[in-house]
Amino acid sequence: MTASTPIHRAPETPAARQALALAGVFQAAHLVDELARTGQVDQRAWETLIRATLDTNPESFEAIYGGHPNNLRQGLEVLEGVVGRKQVNPVVLRYGFSLLMLMNQLRGNDAMMDDLGTRLTRIQGQAEHFGETHENVIASLGEAYQETLSTLKTRIVVQGDPSLLQSRMMPERVRAILLAGIRFALLWHQQGGRRWKLVFQRGALKKALDQLG
Repeated sequence: MTASTPIHRAPETPAARQALALAGVFQAAHLVDELARTGQVDQRAWETLIRATLDTNPESFEAIYGGHPNNLRQGLEVLEGVVGRKQVNPVVLRYGFSLLMLMNQLRGNDAMMDDLGTRLTRIQGQAEHFGETHENVIASLGEAYQETLSTLKTRIVVQGDPSLLQSRMMPERVRAILLAGIRFALLWHQQGGRRWKLVFQRGALKKALDQLG
């Protein structure tokens, strides 16, 4: 079996695909919070998001997140809390919903969408040369976010340890993960995800999450 072969086929139901895409958004939100507070993140969760951002032309839906829902486990756990009306870190929630708002603003800006596409194509070349999680690649992803999405009306202000947030490569890592959150937010929208559905179709999302296990 090749590395690109999905381990688990994603469910065909729209709700399940929306749940997986939304898990990517909340995983990004969770990782930004972890980075800002502790400087550390789960490596598998981090690599899943970076690879998804770089893969702008995936061979399948599953390929985006590496073929297994467990690659989005941290995001799925946050989403389970949201749909189950359980206690969820309010900072993570704020980041997640801000990413969805940013995505909507990006969708209405064709010039910025084109600019991001051009930048990502260039960064893919860097990734092939240095490796997907090399700091040069992370720096370029962070710069792409800073020069495009951070200029939009919705600004995501990251809270955390000021000394950590100012440490070497930390701003770039945070911005790279925010860009990954936008990638999954766009995927969620492509799969039919809408803000109102989070309120009115909570049951369908919960059922989908239960099936993903």
